Amino acid sequence: MTVPVEKLVGAYTKIRAKRSEISAKFKEEDGILAEKQDKIKRALLDYCKDQGVDSVRTATGLFYRTVKQRYWTSDWSSMHSFIMDHNLPDFFEKRLNQTNVRQFIEENPDLIPAGLNVDSEYVISVRKK
Repeated sequence: MTVPVEKLVGAYTKIRAKRSEISAKFKEEDGILAEKQDKIKRALLDYCKDQGVDSVRTATGLFYRTVKQRYWTSDWSSMHSFIMDHNLPDFFEKRLNQTNVRQFIEENPDLIPAGLNVDSEYVISVRKK
């Protein structure tokens, strides 16, 4: 027995709406908890600073502070030149920009880079009436 596509689409949109509702509630509750955790983290960082320590063991657990560093550039042109001049390809992440690769292939169908793999699949998108 085949289920009519109208029923499938209706069921799909109802499930999507319910998932959206659950997700919104979760995000709200999780945001409140994350905010509370951030306040506690700041208090623990202040404690480490005030006490001149990097770690503390308590009866309920251990906490410690470390230095986290992030690197970024506000001048991609200069950064790219620096990377090329100093042969530092490891500064780049190994991933392709999907949009740019797709556009390049569409514009240059006879010029495909060696080693490029393409995975295509059909997907379904459902919209309300």
